[in-house]
Amino acid sequence: MKKILALIGCIFLTLSCSTDTTTYEQTIRYELIPTQSVVIDDVLYVGEENIITIKYSKPNNCYGFNGLIYEKEGNTRTIGVQNYVLEKPDCQPISNDVSQTSFNFLPETIGTYTFKFYQGKDANGNNLFLEIQRDVVVR
Repeated sequence: MKKILALIGCIFLTLSCSTDTTTYEQTIRYELIPTQSVVIDDVLYVGEENIITIKYSKPNNCYGFNGLIYEKEGNTRTIGVQNYVLEKPDCQPISNDVSQTSFNFLPETIGTYTFKFYQGKDANGNNLFLEIQRDVVVR
């Protein structure tokens, strides 16, 4: 019986030991990606869903879409594309990448709406926005 327990113990120790000393530790952070362009109708309709498409580029393959940041204040909408970023050493640049995401905008009142799409920061660290104004009317 002692030999069987000793044999099981040796097998367990052998399987649990690893000669690989590489440690894989990934950190994830979140980042707003600058908007390149926006596809939005010239006129929007109250009470109807209007599709707005945002185009952006990911710097490398460690970036992935994580959603939109959407703030509403009166008739102003501020929108940013949020990506998760895997912080690892083997990220590869992506050339000519144009990703896009869309969302439905459902205006509740008629009037002029201002859309502010995040485009990065200036030299002083201030946020830059692509601003688009659209009239919302009754069809």
